[in-house]
Amino acid sequence: MKKDTTNYNYVFLFYDIADEFSEVGKYRVAKVFKICKKYLKHHQKSIFRGNITPAGQIKLLNELKKVIDPQIDFVTVIKVLNSGSFAEETLGTPKKESEGIFL
Repeated sequence: MKKDTTNYNYVFLFYDIADEFSEVGKYRVAKVFKICKKYLKHHQKSIFRGNITPAGQIKLLNELKKVIDPQIDFVTVIKVLNSGSFAEETLGTPKKESEGIFL
């Protein structure tokens, strides 16, 4: 199987993290949120998206792997070439920017 060497520079990230305490007493969901916020723009609830370099993607995924429990948590990343390579349609009132959320 040939390895994909395409440089994807825009991603959508979705997660579903079980609401359980980690070994250090903080919620994993808050840790995942903070990690994603470092690299991507918060879109809504557990959805992030934005421009990110391939190296940034590697760092993001490595940080997430250290926090999530792969037996009960779920993270998926949809990679596209750039922000102009997909169409988006929103129905209803878009949520206000949630940049001010502190966890």
